[in-house]
Amino acid sequence: MNEQIKEYDEKMKKTVDFLKEDLQSIRAGRANPHVLDKLRVNYYGTPTPIQQVANVSVPEARIIQISPWDKSLIKEINKAILASDIGITPVSDASTIRLVFPELTEERRKQLSKDVKKRGDEAKVAIRNVRRDGIEAVKKAEKSEGLPEDQSKDLQDELQKLTDKYGKTVDEIIDAKTKEIMTV
Repeated sequence: MNEQIKEYDEKMKKTVDFLKEDLQSIRAGRANPHVLDKLRVNYYGTPTPIQQVANVSVPEARIIQISPWDKSLIKEINKAILASDIGITPVSDASTIRLVFPELTEERRKQLSKDVKKRGDEAKVAIRNVRRDGIEAVKKAEKSEGLPEDQSKDLQDELQKLTDKYGKTVDEIIDAKTKEIMTV
């Protein structure tokens, strides 16, 4: 694979990786500790990920349990969860915080599926933008650097194949997440 093409392959791969990471934060009816990934708690004046100040576990299918190592953080963790867009009210005692996930309604499942599809479409647009940038770079090289026309065509075809490959990967990821959300 051409060095120029590798650069665009890497950009497309990063887009897919970002989508996978982004979809982990969408809850699908059962407790998933990744919904806490973007949350930061004020730890001695520093915004710190919850996973770095507490043990996060899933004792039951719909419960996340957070056990802070420093019990004085319970108030801060509660505040961070309430301020987030998780939509769950934490229940805490002296040493732990529990997040109880309610069963998703059919309407909420459909809404989450639409959101997943929208994020997938955004990822596909980003992949196509990378392809467009690559094709523009190839055409520019053809004009200014004297890249042979047949070589230019081959590079453009290779970029299209990458776009198709990553577009198919995005579809598979979206289908899997949608199936996970719609499974009762």
